[in-house]
Amino acid sequence: MGIITTVREDIANVKRSDPAAQSAFTIFISYPGLHAKWMHTPEHWLWTHGLRGPARVLSQITRFFTGVEIHPAAQLGRRFFIDHAMGVVIGETTVVGDDCTLYQGVTLGGTGNEDGKRHPTLGNNVVVGSGAKVLGNIQIGNNVRIGGNSVVVKDVPDNATVVGIPGRVVRRNGCRVLEERSDARERHEHMPDPVREAYALSREKIRENACRIGQLEAQVAELTALLEARGVVLKTASAREEDLPPHEGESS
Repeated sequence: MGIITTVREDIANVKRSDPAAQSAFTIFISYPGLHAKWMHTPEHWLWTHGLRGPARVLSQITRFFTGVEIHPAAQLGRRFFIDHAMGVVIGETTVVGDDCTLYQGVTLGGTGNEDGKRHPTLGNNVVVGSGAKVLGNIQIGNNVRIGGNSVVVKDVPDNATVVGIPGRVVRRNGCRVLEERSDARERHEHMPDPVREAYALSREKIRENACRIGQLEAQVAELTALLEARGVVLKTASAREEDLPPHEGESS
């Protein structure tokens, strides 16, 4: 994809996602997150063509002017947006999918001096809140939301919301997830309460069932509307019972 097309696509993406965005010209000259992403393109080209010294120097110049440090080896997807770009760090082996958004103070980093893939991989349509840290060679699924100041060190499934230190999944596929608990055997000061745990689990299952019923009702409504649009008449259960033949001994 050409640089002009990329710039236009990124500006259009900012207009859609940032309610404070103004004209295309204002976005072009005043969004350092976009400048950092655009400068990463020649830096990444230099890195992949063996010119690693110039690539690193250029990335540090970009860091000085934008406040965003992106390693030249990192792989960034399309329509990647760093909002309020300042203090963002993206490590060497990081992979970022399409339509991802990072806010200020985010770190996509490693956890030590290990070799090879040591930074996270983000799927598509991931939003990482301000101050969050996503560390290590972990997989972040598609359509994931990571809350501000969270510290994520484990894989996250698709369609999940993660908060806390360490990060834990609190919602998945639109339904709340039961809070993770520590092993009671390792924490003797908190003896388990089986009645309370059973009650909490029952409430959680009820919420999950209610959420699933809502999804199924929406699907049935869509199918019903589609069939009615095609002229198919659906009978209710009471109408179907009226059409049944009478039982033996009953008068017709």
